[in-house]
Amino acid sequence: MTRISDMLDEEQKHESKDLERGLQDRHIQLIAIGGAIGVGLFLGSAKAISKAGPALLVTYAFAGLAVFFIMRALGELLIHRPVAGSFATYAEEYVSPWAGFVTGWTYWFTWVVTGMAELTAVGVYFHYWFPDIPQWIPALGTLVVLYGANLIAVKVFGEMEFWFALIKVLTIVAMLVIGLVIIIFGVGDLGKTASFSNLWSHGGFAPMGMVGVVLTLQIACFAYTGVELIGVTAGEAQNPEKVLPHATNSVTWRILIFYIGALIVLMSLVPWNELNPNMSPFVTVFEKIGIPAAAGIINFVVITAAASSCNSGIFSTGRMLYTLAQFKQAPAPLGKVNKSHVPATAITLSALFMLVGVALNYVVPEEAFVYVTSVATVGAVWTWGIIVWSHLKYRQAVKQGLATAVFFRMPGAPFANWFVLAFLALVVVFLAMDAGTRVALFVAPVWFALLTAGYLISKSRAASENGVLASETSR
Repeated sequence: MTRISDMLDEEQKHESKDLERGLQDRHIQLIAIGGAIGVGLFLGSAKAISKAGPALLVTYAFAGLAVFFIMRALGELLIHRPVAGSFATYAEEYVSPWAGFVTGWTYWFTWVVTGMAELTAVGVYFHYWFPDIPQWIPALGTLVVLYGANLIAVKVFGEMEFWFALIKVLTIVAMLVIGLVIIIFGVGDLGKTASFSNLWSHGGFAPMGMVGVVLTLQIACFAYTGVELIGVTAGEAQNPEKVLPHATNSVTWRILIFYIGALIVLMSLVPWNELNPNMSPFVTVFEKIGIPAAAGIINFVVITAAASSCNSGIFSTGRMLYTLAQFKQAPAPLGKVNKSHVPATAITLSALFMLVGVALNYVVPEEAFVYVTSVATVGAVWTWGIIVWSHLKYRQAVKQGLATAVFFRMPGAPFANWFVLAFLALVVVFLAMDAGTRVALFVAPVWFALLTAGYLISKSRAASENGVLASETSR
């Protein structure tokens, strides 16, 4: 481990010269909040409500507890080594080089696929206002704008993501404030039926029983994916020792408030069994409140949510490829930065793959795209699992005197680590129970086998290059 640690110290020094620490505390907090609050809450939450009823709150709270420990584990590792490679670097150092390789490429693929899906969503949602426009035009336009912003400077990305996320946050806050006024003071027509008692008056708090809670556990789990983006920002954060702990702590409880608070108010304003599973609950509530053009407002918010997710995808995939190149686990040109101190080649490659994804939506069967996104689903579980496992190994290294302890520590370790790993294993089990997600468990072994082959090839190539270098040096 000492040899790997020395190598990573050199990489960290090299990275500090390459990348610019231009992300402020407000940028990082909104990047993480924006990454976790997306289309799933504004559109997909209605289906989750229909499966579990108000008991969905328990599901989100339980998943939120796991996310809290994941974020605290990540925060401790970030203070220990604030690098852009984040969890891929920690896996390299504390688990194995193979784990670092697999984590880096899996996270890259996860966000590339997410970017493909979000670009397609932008095209679909534009049809609400422009039904005759070809779907690929707004998708391509969005990609070009986001790609250009990511090439200019990390501050431009941070500022754009800040405002994207702020739109989503303000929408939720507006709903919370207006909703609470209606519930407490009985304002308007909706105030006559709005009540917190709606959470238990229509078939009970858990109308579907524990089955509903269990079946929505993976939905709640994946609703929170994106909070780990804080890790990817570490290499470009201003004053990481101060910013990262504050962002890690505040992001977790804010996301819990936005998710659980929003669901409480939504289901109190309109009983859960009156929400259309195929319509955004925000649209339903805003229309009943009497807000003009409610559907148009939410459509705009959803477009910004999709663009925000794609923006984060371009950023994170570029940094992950940059880190892989530093470890000689990706082509060397991907490890170069431009005059603005951003990994331009890595960003360009990621954007090109997302562009291919837009085209694939028109030429390949829908089932093929499901297989690809299934790998992304497993990628999220893998990333969270590797964070807490790397943290477990880091704590062991601290005890052995092989690593330095930091002031920001995850509470409850190592028991909290095992709790999160057990939770993620449970999520995988529930994936197998659903026909729509079961395909992920068939595709994942193939993906990891391909990555293992890629790792062996890169390891062999690196060994031969080192051999040639040693031979030339001896001469």
